[in-house]
Amino acid sequence: MDLSDRSVDDQTEVTAPPIACENFQRRPSVHQIRQLKSDLGEYTWDGPPYHAIYAGIAVSYHFTSRRVTLAVAVRDSSYMLDYAQHDISSGNLHPDWAEITDHIIVTAREYQHDHAEKFIGLAMSTDLAERCPDLCARLWLELDIIPIVLRKVEEKVSWGSYDEQLPFKSLDEQAESMARKFFGPSQAPALEIGSRGVVEVDAAFHVKLTRPLDYQTTVGPATWSAVNKFANDLKNRRVKIAFFSATPQGGGVALMRHALVRLAKVLGVDLEWYVPKPRPGVFRITKNNHNILQGVAPPGMRFTPEERDAVRDWVHENADRFWFKRAGPPAPEWLQKHASLLPQLPVLPWFQKNGPLVHPIDGGANVIIIDDPQLPFLIPLIKKRTPDRPVIYRSHIQIRSDLVATPGTPQAEAWELLWESIKQADLFLSHPVRAFVPKNVPLSTVGYMPASTDWLDGLTKPMSDWDISYYGRIFNSQCREQHMPTIQLPEEEYIAQIARFDPSKGICDVLVSYEKFHKLLSHSFPDWRPPKLLICGHGSVDDPDGTIVYDIALEYVDHHLNHLKHLICIVRIGPSDQMLNALLSKAKIALQLSTREGFEIKVSEALHKGKPVIATLAGGIPLQIQHGKNGFLVDVSDTDAVAEHLFQLWTDQKLYGRMSEFASRNVSDEVGTVGNLLSWLYLASELSKGKRIQPNERWINDMAREEANEPYRPLESRLKRAVHTSEAK
Repeated sequence: MDLSDRSVDDQTEVTAPPIACENFQRRPSVHQIRQLKSDLGEYTWDGPPYHAIYAGIAVSYHFTSRRVTLAVAVRDSSYMLDYAQHDISSGNLHPDWAEITDHIIVTAREYQHDHAEKFIGLAMSTDLAERCPDLCARLWLELDIIPIVLRKVEEKVSWGSYDEQLPFKSLDEQAESMARKFFGPSQAPALEIGSRGVVEVDAAFHVKLTRPLDYQTTVGPATWSAVNKFANDLKNRRVKIAFFSATPQGGGVALMRHALVRLAKVLGVDLEWYVPKPRPGVFRITKNNHNILQGVAPPGMRFTPEERDAVRDWVHENADRFWFKRAGPPAPEWLQKHASLLPQLPVLPWFQKNGPLVHPIDGGANVIIIDDPQLPFLIPLIKKRTPDRPVIYRSHIQIRSDLVATPGTPQAEAWELLWESIKQADLFLSHPVRAFVPKNVPLSTVGYMPASTDWLDGLTKPMSDWDISYYGRIFNSQCREQHMPTIQLPEEEYIAQIARFDPSKGICDVLVSYEKFHKLLSHSFPDWRPPKLLICGHGSVDDPDGTIVYDIALEYVDHHLNHLKHLICIVRIGPSDQMLNALLSKAKIALQLSTREGFEIKVSEALHKGKPVIATLAGGIPLQIQHGKNGFLVDVSDTDAVAEHLFQLWTDQKLYGRMSEFASRNVSDEVGTVGNLLSWLYLASELSKGKRIQPNERWINDMAREEANEPYRPLESRLKRAVHTSEAK
């Protein structure tokens, strides 16, 4: 079953078990509720945003009376607002925890709708989460409530079987602690960086979003079987995997890693992700180098040996301070020397606090992945100390290999300074476009792997219209703050490009294309209401170009499109995945007019939601779009073609419907987190056994499926395996 087939709004009604209640006492103003919901309907984006609230819930089972007592405390970020106590009778010796789960879901949904308020998070005890194993995932997937499980050592109270009075004060304190500790100003869980720079995904896994079953429904049986084969092998041999990248938040790499670590945790695989302590001056250098390699940097900009040294010193400082650091003496040299001949042993307790780059026998990782062009200077350090430990380098940008091969160009100089470190890696993984791989990279080490997205995280999961309206109202509020036109859904429709404000995203081409489309539509159908144009996104924390590109877009509208200014919404939003999800979910058509691109997973995200995509023949984008079936491909900066295709899709409803249906039903497993993890688990499994892998430009996903004896079937959806020369420009 594909997750996209799941209807959030048409949920099966559940009936709560017999209860005796001390109900919530707080009653909202009828007049205020009427205003919030507005005369235009409950799901409109008009009006002020709903208030954000939080909840704490605890449970006690009374053995003698065979009943369960639930206590629920509701509060905002500052004060206690409401509470309730429900006694649920159980006719059997053991409570029906599935019915109790239903009761909690119903209670939370009704409270939100009755009070026109949105639960952001709900804290619960470990005991409740274990007794109701579906509760956390249902809160997240059905109600968009972040479930937080307080560990036993963090719970302030524990109840015996015969407790008759639940301590609301303690429960209130738990909710308050949850709201204060886990959520930042944007109402998203605060990012946590732990010891030695490890990224504490999902608030150090206090947040429980998913179950194995949820992931299984997002892929076909062959992919799921292959993933479990390699996961079981890695678990049995206690293999440790470590990823290293520059930033923990924002941008495609960070999004993928959060999802990958989360799924690995669900499957029981030891996979961790590390980031360096930031240094702002270095971020400017690495971003410039990123632009140089892509060919979008200003003329004359170069990556100098001095800048290389500054980045290398920063990497070495983090490595010595955090990742190679030991908490105690190392294992004997003879044990390190013969470690590969020994069966995989559990890590000794005194080695568990060692850094991830120490020798594996001392508790270090068995397989290392360098996931950024910012950190290749780690590779020589790793190989010097542990020459037999496999290291994978992943290149995730569109490198102008033609310019790299031209002596004297900024690209050639920049690549030479990086290649002296990268060449020591065992594998070179690239987005699946041959033109992205510089010619001096041995093809035997080159493997292809696309970017991925997670169909269960806040960025792409299905959301109800009620939840979408919550984020839509917040979005319109931000539009007003930034003096931008709002989008009055459902009366107004819009076309969207959702991407970072980056020099390579073709934002000015989007504006020119929209103007030409508007002229076509106004000339042919002067009485039709034109759609608005939305350009929005949030960026990586190490990206200093965002403000520059944002200002360029605004200035272009002011000077060239002032007559359409009331129809164009250009907004930078904070790190709210659900807001981007809501905006893409309600867009009519998606654009991706990049001039240079790696893979751009936003294309597949839009297709998964049934949005036809008009995109450029840049990077790996053509691998995702079947021209004329789920979207249209155009040459870079061909704004006339973009306008024509927008006109086709806007005026031909049969064409739009056909493309929308095809798009939602033909997205490959490869671009989801499960398919992506399959490739990484395969590599880790083989390399940790001492095997040598030579992809010779093959797709890692194909190799993994073959090794798992689960090859692709003839009718199984998968990405195109080659980009024509004209498409890879």
